[in-house]
Amino acid sequence: MTFSDGIKYFLSGFSIIQTKGLKRFVLVPLVVNFVIFSFAIGYLLSELGLHMDAFVAWLPDWLTWLESLVYPIALIVLIFAFSFFFSTAANWLAAPFNGVLAERVEQHLTGQKPSRDNFTALLKAIPHTLVREWKKLVYFIPRFIGYFLIGFILPGLGQVIWFLFIAWVLAVQYCDYAFDNNRYAFDHMRQVLRQNKSACFGFGSVVSIFTMVPVLNLLVMPVAICGATAMWVEELKGQIEQPSNRS
Repeated sequence: MTFSDGIKYFLSGFSIIQTKGLKRFVLVPLVVNFVIFSFAIGYLLSELGLHMDAFVAWLPDWLTWLESLVYPIALIVLIFAFSFFFSTAANWLAAPFNGVLAERVEQHLTGQKPSRDNFTALLKAIPHTLVREWKKLVYFIPRFIGYFLIGFILPGLGQVIWFLFIAWVLAVQYCDYAFDNNRYAFDHMRQVLRQNKSACFGFGSVVSIFTMVPVLNLLVMPVAICGATAMWVEELKGQIEQPSNRS
């Protein structure tokens, strides 16, 4: 798969979420996204304003021009960091619902009928899904710290590397729901995604960009889940040749 294939699958999620029978599963991720984003963006912008005021007050008069340089850089770094934390927090809280949404999308795309009711599916998903989310955090956090430091040490290039890292994180996050529903181990999932790096970077890049766009960012979670599940059904599932990697 190519970079553009990853973008195509994400965009396909916009049509999938409108499918009759799936809309109720989209509602919870939407609500979680709206609540977290509303509180977080308001808090972050107010804190950035306060810190910038303190920074400008500390500067001598002849260096006050630095505000126009530092503020955009700080805002860009904040947005990129926020895209990671926002996605992580929202996905952690909505993880059981996201797993059920991915399951129902896969059933819709493959023509299967649900084998259990919605409430039973949700209850059974909670313990396993939270364990899986913990595995993701253990994988993400050390890398997050490392790439975040690179972003500060290497201005310009560091931000590009950071963006690509976030794109990879988002691809792993959203593709994993379908793998997990089919009981494939986390390490095996990453191995399959590494074999499709171009598509994953394309998928994750457009997810990251949409996360930074007001209003559209509220739709990112359910759309990305639907798009990633479509990519699983049409491409990734057929590449798996080691059923022993199921967990």
